[in-house]
Amino acid sequence: MRRGIAATALVASFALAATACGGSDSGDKADGPVTITWWDTSNATNEAPTYQALIKDFEAANKNIKVKYVNVQFDQAQNKFDTAAGASGAPDVLRSEVGWTPAFAKKGYFLPLDGTEALADQAKFKPNLIEQAKYDGKTYGVPLVTDTLALVYNKQLFQKAGVEAPKTWDDLKKAAATIKDKTGVDGYWGSTQAYYAQTFLYGEGTDTVDAAAKKITVNSAAAKKGYGTWLSLFSGKGLHKADTTADAYAHIQDAFVNGKVAAIIQGPWEITNFYKGSAFTDKANLGIATVPAGSTGKAGAPTGGHNLSVYAGSDAAHQKAALKFVNFMTSAKSQATIALKNSTLPTRDDAYTDQVKADPGIAGYGTVLAAAQPRPALPEYSSLWGPLDTELPKVAGGKESLDKGLSNAETAIAKLVPDFSK
Repeated sequence: MRRGIAATALVASFALAATACGGSDSGDKADGPVTITWWDTSNATNEAPTYQALIKDFEAANKNIKVKYVNVQFDQAQNKFDTAAGASGAPDVLRSEVGWTPAFAKKGYFLPLDGTEALADQAKFKPNLIEQAKYDGKTYGVPLVTDTLALVYNKQLFQKAGVEAPKTWDDLKKAAATIKDKTGVDGYWGSTQAYYAQTFLYGEGTDTVDAAAKKITVNSAAAKKGYGTWLSLFSGKGLHKADTTADAYAHIQDAFVNGKVAAIIQGPWEITNFYKGSAFTDKANLGIATVPAGSTGKAGAPTGGHNLSVYAGSDAAHQKAALKFVNFMTSAKSQATIALKNSTLPTRDDAYTDQVKADPGIAGYGTVLAAAQPRPALPEYSSLWGPLDTELPKVAGGKESLDKGLSNAETAIAKLVPDFSK
């Protein structure tokens, strides 16, 4: 990292910490409104405006509470909150990725929400999402949006080639070749990111670790088979070569939304961006299918999404206000509004109104949720993708073998979970 960038990041970190009220905001008068700070990690362009509008509604209905809104870049938020909470300067509410919950709960940064106003409607939420917000028997977040990965495809290109959504990875290879022959564009473009490669592990009935057995499995025979399939999808007719640049995500997305590639693996957070592309001016052209299955015959994709969590370091007045705010933002009415504006998936059944279900993107992703696989309640779990994000691009780019890459990842993961065996 260049020194200038490091210095800028440090200043940004301090600036964010300064915006957090925590439990020591002296700006609140005893007889005045309580000001709470919310760090929102959603997309600043496509999603944030919806949340900001809801804040105005909340403040109009709760004259004694003000909400200081801060949009924090998602890929920086976990480390920044960790730093701020450790210094007792974290925001009162965090839009927390579901994988962060165990780690922050273990450190005592999140307030247990069982029996509080935030979870007053607990019975309305999907049970598996409530379970994913728990750690050590207590609930530390209220599900705001949920997601998973799916195979998204261009229906017109598939129809022109005379192929259907593939059920297996072998089917995908065949379909990609046919699409290339019939339409001239690549049939599939895969990602080198570890999160997206997770589907290939699930298809072989394995994971990076076996949390119950406390065993590292990223270099197991099953994992090698899954990653071998992943690697094979970067070469062959109709299969786009691996993009290992820093802008790979944007390149893949741009190619798909403009009809330059027929299929990719992606999550519902990109639905609004799909619709902005030239290939999907007709929303009905967006095909959404369960990710292809591996050799086990079963398909699986990671369950993602975000919870709203309350900082345990805030004082009683700020926590009370934060709990009311979380209840409002995760209500059926708010979730329906968020779904309609942002095309994200609600976490409670009563938010799936007829209007929400009429959105083809939401309806499509709703059909693939059955293949979503929850992550283990392991505090270190989300950090395990870090070593793979380092190694997989090297493997896909031909700079090291798959065996070498997985061996390196295994060694790095062992340092993150030192009590796990290989």
